[in-house]
Amino acid sequence: MSYGFLDIAITPSVRAAQAAMGADHTWQDFKGHREFDRFSDSEAAFIEARDSFYMATVSETLWPYVQHRGGPGGFLKLIDAQTLAFADYRGNRQYISTGNLAANDRACLFLMDYTRRARLKIYVHVEILAPEDDPALTALVTDPAYGARIERIYRLRLQAFDWNCPQHITPRYTEQEVSAAVAPLRERLAALEAEQRELRERLAVAEGDDKLGR
Repeated sequence: MSYGFLDIAITPSVRAAQAAMGADHTWQDFKGHREFDRFSDSEAAFIEARDSFYMATVSETLWPYVQHRGGPGGFLKLIDAQTLAFADYRGNRQYISTGNLAANDRACLFLMDYTRRARLKIYVHVEILAPEDDPALTALVTDPAYGARIERIYRLRLQAFDWNCPQHITPRYTEQEVSAAVAPLRERLAALEAEQRELRERLAVAEGDDKLGR
């Protein structure tokens, strides 16, 4: 069986580079159940937990463009096993990704979990919709807590995905993760400070009694 992601990524020039480096035999007849044309529960959980991702597109002049997308955890919605979607809110109004995708609907997403040192890469075809084109989808991807206006919806049709190895991923933690990790220490510190205040109060009372000859 083919390896879906590499079927797309490995072109003749990539084959030539592999051959030049003596690595072509590794991927020449790669076998295994690796088509990866639909998300499993593992990918679904990973995607739904992300609060950012990177999206690469290519311009008509063949220059690549990588854009960072961020939002609350789960803003990239899993619609079904082969479809993702997210809302595009008004920003700096350069529209580089939007313009690139109008000419070439192919994109590659890169999703990172720095805490657990995991990364997921996804090839997709992108359809750009006006919010009124699909009200149900618009409602699904809308974040009521975010005040900016939605300009368009990106609907992403999965072509293939793959996981990368964790090598060289430096663990990083969000403010929320750090806060949760140190919460027990803060609670213990507060308890110790309370005990210390109580001991000082008792000592002050004892010293007062001694001065009064009690």
